[in-house]
Amino acid sequence: MTKILVADDDKAIADLVTLHIEKEGYQAITVFNGIEALKAIQSQHIDLAILDIMMPEMDGYEVVQKIREQHHLPVIFLSAKASDLDKITGLVMGADDYMVKPFNPMELVARVNAQLRRSKLLDHSLGKNEIISGGLMLNSDERTVKLYGEPIELTPKEFDILHLLASYPNKVFSTENIFRNVWGEAYFGSSNTVMVHIRGLRKKLKEDENKNQFIKTVWGIGYKFNG
Repeated sequence: MTKILVADDDKAIADLVTLHIEKEGYQAITVFNGIEALKAIQSQHIDLAILDIMMPEMDGYEVVQKIREQHHLPVIFLSAKASDLDKITGLVMGADDYMVKPFNPMELVARVNAQLRRSKLLDHSLGKNEIISGGLMLNSDERTVKLYGEPIELTPKEFDILHLLASYPNKVFSTENIFRNVWGEAYFGSSNTVMVHIRGLRKKLKEDENKNQFIKTVWGIGYKFNG
């Protein structure tokens, strides 16, 4: 059965979300703080997480950062923080969707279903060893890249960045998320390392000469692969 994590320190809201999740036929795992949420994800297979941001012990931002270090499960923020900046911050930190309280439970269920469908399609795609898009072909087993049939020599980190972005077409990654995923280390606030590698990738992909811009800058947020 599909397991949905519901993490909110407001028991009434957690119970309401749980009720509608279970009516949809999913199994709800309900917790009331960030530490419990992280423990649930580490101890069992969770298919999707619905997280409040302002939780005790560990807030939703930190929870989603910890999740993204090891997992790719969909995350929906459900928060009273309603400004555009709050929403952008939540998505940049690693959430896949953002809903503001008060909310329509049926809309939340619809968004859960949409994220689960997308996740299943993505898992199926990632099970293949090749990614093909607009004349670009990556083979993850051989760690090779071809552009319009011609081999491209990439450094290991360049390949890892390109593969990460191409595996999630149109998903925006912040420089911090790229650094954490590719280097596997804590991010210390400098985007220069990622920027240098992105610049090298663009040069090797001949983005100035070709119509396709594979790697797009999303100003103020990060980068995405044009899928």
